[in-house]
Amino acid sequence: MTGTGTRPDGADRRRWQALGVGLVAAFMTLLDVSIVNVAVPSIDRALGATTSDLQWVLSGYALTFGLVLVPAGRFGDLRGRRGAFVCGVALFTVTSALAGLARSPEWLVAARLLQGAAAGVVNPQVTGMIQELFRGPERARPFGLLGATIGVSTAVGPLLGGMLIALGGEQQGWRWVFFVNVPVGVVAVLLGWRLVPGRPAGRPEGRGLDPVGVGLLGLGVVALLLPLVQREQWQSPAKWLLVPLGLATLVAFGFWERHYARTRSPLFDLRLLRIRSYLLGALIALAYFGGFTAVFFIFTLYLQNGLGYSALVAGLAITPFALGSAVTSALGGRIVNRRGRPLVAVGLVVVVLGLGAVLGLSRLAPDAPVPLVLAAPLLVAGLGSGLVISPNQTLTLARVPVPQAGSGAGMLQTGQRIGSATGIAAVGTVLFGNLAATGDWTTAFRHALLLATGIIAVALVAALLDIRVARAHPSASGDSGR
Repeated sequence: MTGTGTRPDGADRRRWQALGVGLVAAFMTLLDVSIVNVAVPSIDRALGATTSDLQWVLSGYALTFGLVLVPAGRFGDLRGRRGAFVCGVALFTVTSALAGLARSPEWLVAARLLQGAAAGVVNPQVTGMIQELFRGPERARPFGLLGATIGVSTAVGPLLGGMLIALGGEQQGWRWVFFVNVPVGVVAVLLGWRLVPGRPAGRPEGRGLDPVGVGLLGLGVVALLLPLVQREQWQSPAKWLLVPLGLATLVAFGFWERHYARTRSPLFDLRLLRIRSYLLGALIALAYFGGFTAVFFIFTLYLQNGLGYSALVAGLAITPFALGSAVTSALGGRIVNRRGRPLVAVGLVVVVLGLGAVLGLSRLAPDAPVPLVLAAPLLVAGLGSGLVISPNQTLTLARVPVPQAGSGAGMLQTGQRIGSATGIAAVGTVLFGNLAATGDWTTAFRHALLLATGIIAVALVAALLDIRVARAHPSASGDSGR
């Protein structure tokens, strides 16, 4: 017997092995959100890509990733995790190879769009797997590992990309950014088929996947994300008309889901939004990812384009953040059940303080080596980040019923993707606007970083609100009133 309950040793070992396979696949798909950033100059030179092509290489992945998260999560809820997980990883592996073999910008863009969709199929299965295989407080540790995977994969992407480009050369090294996924993906497919659970016995198989709901959600997400990911290429202000269209479509999606749920199983159960820990946790994730991913976006641009550092040095400069996040993600997973949402609030405060120190040092020591000067405050910010992503995910999904685990996790991650795109668009606009006005990369970086820090502060406000409501109404449904 094990210390986690009444499971035999073999069953307990098997579920941790299944989780291990899931985390490897999640790391691989989330790594591709950031690893390609440092490869853009090499892709430009090798394929002769236009600015629009490069934007689609970067943002098309995030667009299709966010588009399929909820439907894929719901599919896994109804039909079982194994089939969706294995198919998603197999498609991701094939499209990674196709991206590495690209002979034209159009080829690479098409591969990236399919690669993003595959990533969107994989990720909600990993979260749903944790919900199914673990119960109650024991979910904290696997969610802690998943949080560490999210944080480290995002932060270490530029470093790994820079290393691969340095090893493979400026002309061909970018291809290895994609090829590195292939052997990992093949192993994950084989082990996933063996270890990932299928549909649990006794769970009725769903009769449908709510095609109207899928269409409305997809249209709403695309309308919201498209003007954000194409902000530099679509110069006409008319593109912003898509934002209210997207919001209106999402409202229509909500009404449809409410109607559909009266007789059948909806794509997303709106009753999850009545759970305070889920609603406010999703808002925290939305705001945090809006600032968190934007920091890496502008920092990489500042180091490479503004200060002339290589892709490898730019990646190394972000490593302290990744290390700090890895350390505290594991710690946060162990103590989140005792500390609750206040732990997330502490993490957010530390992140804000760390980024504030980055702002201060960039002003006080403008002529010093930036990667060395900013290493300590980035480490502090990373330590705080590890107490945000993992514990927040644990608390947000703690009260989600297992039959809705995939769709609930998919909606949470969709919010993260929307937050990332919105944050990068807003912070990028400030960066490039200041750069156009002053021509000074350091000044532009400071203004953009200040906005990114402010967005993260919005997540802190949401966390403090959750804590206050929990203390005022300790008997209400929620998971953060410690």
